[in-house]
Amino acid sequence: MSVPLAQWLSSEAPTSRRHAILSNAYRGVRSFLANPTALAGLVIVAVLVFLAIFAPLLTMGQSPLDQDLAGRLAAPSAAHWFGTDELGRDVFARTLYGARVTLTIVALVSIVVAPIGLAVGTIAGYLGGWVDVVLMRITDIFLAFPRLVLALAFAAALGPGIENAVIAISLTAWPAYARIARSETMTIAGSDFIQAVVLQGASTRRILFRHIVPLCLSSVIVRLTLDMAGIILTAAGLGFLGLGAKPPTAEWGAMVSSGRDVILDQWWVATIPGIAIFIVSLGFNLLGDGLRDVFDPKSA
Repeated sequence: MSVPLAQWLSSEAPTSRRHAILSNAYRGVRSFLANPTALAGLVIVAVLVFLAIFAPLLTMGQSPLDQDLAGRLAAPSAAHWFGTDELGRDVFARTLYGARVTLTIVALVSIVVAPIGLAVGTIAGYLGGWVDVVLMRITDIFLAFPRLVLALAFAAALGPGIENAVIAISLTAWPAYARIARSETMTIAGSDFIQAVVLQGASTRRILFRHIVPLCLSSVIVRLTLDMAGIILTAAGLGFLGLGAKPPTAEWGAMVSSGRDVILDQWWVATIPGIAIFIVSLGFNLLGDGLRDVFDPKSA
């Protein structure tokens, strides 16, 4: 008689490497689904992705760049659900298309900072000695400055634009991942199985990429998810100061900035993108908390 799939996945004694991987994934998914706050965060992020992908359909083809000076600063109505801004552009369309810019920045920063942080942290933690001293002192220099201030300095030097904003945010975000990876590596490097691999003659490169980096990934992923809210806020701050996406690109921080002069009378211009920033940041924080509970057995 065959063993039910759920029972097989829940087994505490896996019979193969594939069985162990599937069992860990199954328990992780069950733990995540049992966390209502994590599910709420996942729903918010999923809705953000949906809105960004299907923005042209949801706005019925209306461009976020189309101006209508005769209808500028119009209140929310059936024609313009979220009203219009100071140039008569539809705030609803600009908010949805702004989600694309936000997701682009978050994705690009994640692609840059995670590998850099992992590489610096694992190399410093495993090799130790002068390599550790040099890499960690460089990391400390970046950590010594407030993150937003440092990002503003880099963005001001590079100039406005999404690419430059990604570079500026990435230059200030990687040190935290390096610290986490170094701490994890120093713990893992003293394990018996690492010593066994060393005795078998494995190279340093193989040990780092085959054994240490995969074990550090869970902590880095959790930190990255929790850090996405900070990335969004930093990107919005750069956009608010004119150092983010170039006009007339729809970007939430720039939209808040454009509406600050009329916030008392035409509140929707700045409030709608501000609410979007708040909800998305909250969603990523909730999702990060849920992933931390899944990946960290001590928090269970």
